[in-house]
Amino acid sequence: MHRKTALITGGARGIGKQISLDLAEEGYNIVVNYRSDKEAACEICEKAKEIGVDSLAVYADMGSVRDIEKMYQIAFEKFDVIDIVVNNAGISPEVYFLDATEKMFDDMTAIDWKGLFFSSQIAAKRMVVKGVSGVIINISSNQVEGCWPRATIYGPTKAAVTKFTKNAAMELALKGIRMVAVAPGYTDVGWDSGDIRLEAAERLPFKRFATTREIAQAVVYLASDKAAYITGTSLLIEGGASLPVVAANDFVEVK
Repeated sequence: MHRKTALITGGARGIGKQISLDLAEEGYNIVVNYRSDKEAACEICEKAKEIGVDSLAVYADMGSVRDIEKMYQIAFEKFDVIDIVVNNAGISPEVYFLDATEKMFDDMTAIDWKGLFFSSQIAAKRMVVKGVSGVIINISSNQVEGCWPRATIYGPTKAAVTKFTKNAAMELALKGIRMVAVAPGYTDVGWDSGDIRLEAAERLPFKRFATTREIAQAVVYLASDKAAYITGTSLLIEGGASLPVVAANDFVEVK
């Protein structure tokens, strides 16, 4: 029986770490991409081994197409084909529009958008050659639906990812390949208790952030055959953060 393999970019930390672990628990071999934390990636691979699946930690700066090509070459040498790709790697530095620099723009669009585009293309070409009905899952953001300050680069970049998902899914469906997006809102990735970002939780309808597992489990579902008829769409997982009630979420008393 063929055991499917999943490659997770930015798979060593935060949401990506949980996605890597949850896919391993579901029986997928995993390829864990990292840029700065090789030790964390190797620890995830050790846990995958304990679960009983194969794994591989691979370095790549997702802003470099050359690095991405080398990453896939190494992955293909070990697993021949990647059945599931989760394009999770991304950076999100906050900066006001009037303070943004060309370097900030180039860095964020290279990693969050260009890298995702070519990661998808390389994986999809291999799927076609090998006759694999694979799945590509792109991590977008609820910033596509709502507007937050200091996100005039990040928000539009994620909008490009969501639009790309629709266009590419239309073409890839002809090859039996699905592409979908997941758009998380605020997610608790282990910030320190005093982090100012945590103050936003009280302004959300559920008064808490998503857990990394809540995001990862959505990815697991979309990667599975249970979601075989889902393509070209984006799943918003943000606890109602962009609903109008976010400005004053206690003005209606539920009887």
